[in-house]
Formats: sequence, C-alpha cells, structure tokens
Amino acid sequence: MQTIPAQQSGVCCWQQQLREAITDPVRLAERLQLPAPWAQQMLAAAASFPLRVPEAYLQRIKPGDPQDPLLLQVLPQAQELDRPAGYVTDPLGEGDANPHQGVIHKYRGRLLLIVSGGCAINCRYCFRRHFPYGDNQLGSESWQQALRYLRKHTDVEEVILSGGDPLATSDQRLGAMIDDLERLSHLKRLRIHTRLPIVIPDRVTPALTQRLAHSRLHTLLVTHINHPNEIDGEVRAALARLAASNTRLLNQSVLLKGINDKVSILKSLSEALFDCGVMPYYLHLMDPVAGAAHFDIGDQASRELVGKLAAELPGYLVPQLVREQAGAEAKVPLAPLIPGASGTP
Repeated sequence: MQTIPAQQSGVCCWQQQLREAITDPVRLAERLQLPAPWAQQMLAAAASFPLRVPEAYLQRIKPGDPQDPLLLQVLPQAQELDRPAGYVTDPLGEGDANPHQGVIHKYRGRLLLIVSGGCAINCRYCFRRHFPYGDNQLGSESWQQALRYLRKHTDVEEVILSGGDPLATSDQRLGAMIDDLERLSHLKRLRIHTRLPIVIPDRVTPALTQRLAHSRLHTLLVTHINHPNEIDGEVRAALARLAASNTRLLNQSVLLKGINDKVSILKSLSEALFDCGVMPYYLHLMDPVAGAAHFDIGDQASRELVGKLAAELPGYLVPQLVREQAGAEAKVPLAPLIPGASGTP
C-alpha cells in the first residue's frame, strides 16, 4: 500500500481557489467588464444550472469581450432555457447503466466511478448537468458496495475515475481509493478524467504526482481542453508534473459552435497539446443534453471540419471524431470528410 504524504504546499492553495470560485453572475459580469444586459441573461440561466468559475481560469478570459471562447464555455445564456426536441436530461442513458450508487457500467472491460459530484468549473455544455449526484455519492458504505461489485466482475480490467471531477476530492481520499483498487488483482489500468489541472493548475500537487507515480496500475489521465487559449504557462507546468509521474496524458475535447469550430483553432490546439506531452484522443460531438443545443454544429459540419484538419496535420495529431450514444457498446466514430477524396467536398 502506498501512503499519501502529509498535505504539502499547494493543497491549501487549490482548495481555497475552489472555495473562492465565482458563483454570482452579476459578479462575473463586473469582473469581466461585460455589458449590463448580459448579467440579466445570466441570472435566468444560472437559476437552472449554477455558474461556477475559478480565478485561475478567469485570468485567461479577455475582459470586455462577450465572444471570448473561454467565457462562452462558462457563461450562462438565455438559450439554455430553450427546450428543442431531442435534447434531454440523460442523453447517454447513464440512468440505465447505474447498478449501484456511484457506479456506471456501460462498456465491457471497464467501469466508471463517480468519485465526486463537484467540479471546479461548470461548463455550460456538460452532459451531466442534470445528473443525480445526490443519489450517487460514494460514501464509506457505498464505496464498499462498489468494491464488492468490482470483485464480482473480474472481466473489468480498467476503472475510470470521473464525476463531477475526481480531482475535486482530496489527495488523502483519492489515495485511499487507489489503494483499494490496487488490491483487486484483475484490474490493470486506472484512468482519471479531469478538468481540474486546466482550470486550477495548482491542483497538481506533489502528493498527487507521487501517488500516481507509485501505482501498480497503468495510469492514464485524460484532460479536457477545448481551446488553445486554455493552455498557459501554469497549465503547461502542471501537465509537465503529471507527465513526470509516469502518467500517460491524453486529451478529449468537445466540438462547440462559436468556440472551437474552426480548423485553425483545432490545429493550434493539437499542436499545443503535443508540445505539452499530451496526445489528442477524442473530439466529441456535443451530447444532446437539455440546455446546450446552441453549441451543436451538426454531423455534416463536424465531419467536414475534421476532414480539413486531417489535411493540415499528421494523423497522430488528429483526434478521433466520435459520438457517445445511449445503448451503444462503444463510442461511435464518424468518418471525416477528406477534401478531394471520392464523394467528399
């Protein structure tokens, strides 16, 4: 068993930043010098899905620019109150794959654990914005129940820590969970899906990297970065600390209208990720979650966009365009429309 070191420098810092995240739309408008009408739109939308954005992320947003691509990912807008057909509260059918509290088991060989219902930032396109986190908390009893479930399913070789954001929990609790998982001999891989190293880079503490470095499991950490402007010097340093912990780094993005739906932006993002030691992994079509329809660019435009991206970059820098579909046994890939290829534009 690996013992988590006593809390070290940086832990209090990231936890304090979590506590001090902006949650008031009026304060956000004032902080970023947004026009007054924006504050009224934000109030209505934030009543159904709360605003949450930390200072470290705010510092990368251009004040006075309502179209800043980072701002648009966190800004509550009036369109969120629209309810077009096909946009639902559980777009991936996770409610049908939730056998125990905090456990989502959709695919063969791997299983997802809801480690924390909290996030450092509330992304407006979040597919779990309506998820019943209150019914899926992994307390002491439900954690033991999840472990019993895993012991019975010896075909599961990979556990995915998700949320919310799994890194919103403390190093001590996270380390204890990894200790328990390592005792299950059939587990081979541990995957952590997180946005915290991006929105609060101080979250990548010495205690976290030391624990990951000493795991018997092959450890992967999947970041969530949608735009190259999200990568500043502090983020690059945090990713370097993770890479030094013998953790494989991948990135998944969501294709979002008005934010990253241009070849130049996706190209810059892939190149910036590679420079940080992170491999582009997935480019997700936006999940049809209620409240986020205004971000969707559609299948045809998505395939054309990735086809043009493939013409600009080597294959290893082109993320796979996929859709996650309720009831499917794996993510569903969408073939890019390559310019000049037979039958494509």
